[in-house]
Amino acid sequence: MIIIRLIDGVNEIVGRIVSFVAVIFAGVIIYDVIMRYGFNAPTPWGFDLTKMLFGFYFVLLGGYALRHGSHVRVDLVLETFSPPVRRIVDGLGYVLFFLPFAWIFASRSWEFALRSLAQNEKTYGAIQLPVYPVKIAMAVAACLLLAQGVAELLKIILNKQEVHHDVG
Repeated sequence: MIIIRLIDGVNEIVGRIVSFVAVIFAGVIIYDVIMRYGFNAPTPWGFDLTKMLFGFYFVLLGGYALRHGSHVRVDLVLETFSPPVRRIVDGLGYVLFFLPFAWIFASRSWEFALRSLAQNEKTYGAIQLPVYPVKIAMAVAACLLLAQGVAELLKIILNKQEVHHDVG
């Protein structure tokens, strides 16, 4: 189904691009530590910037993680069910719990982001960085997560659900 491929593809691309943010914030942390302890000249922006970059990284990978079955699940009871019963329970879980939560998360995040943008919200600190980019990223991430939830539910309904194996 084209909608499933589209949603999976968007979350795959976003996940791969955002994964590079980890390299950037690790570089900022290393730079800040070297400046602080090697040259006794800490950056006034390093801490706030790494918090913001980690925020981007963390929230924008939600849809990607759901696509790859990386969210926390409690499969102890579910594993005892037959595959058709497991599909029904999974589907009900998406309809009753995941999708309503994701909808509220998405709609409230957009309100939160737009208010931050309208107020030109900034961090409190030596360097005042704008906060609204992270809040907009949170709203985008919530929409990606909601869309991926819809794709996962469609996979269950169409019996095209990928099997995700727990690691460890």
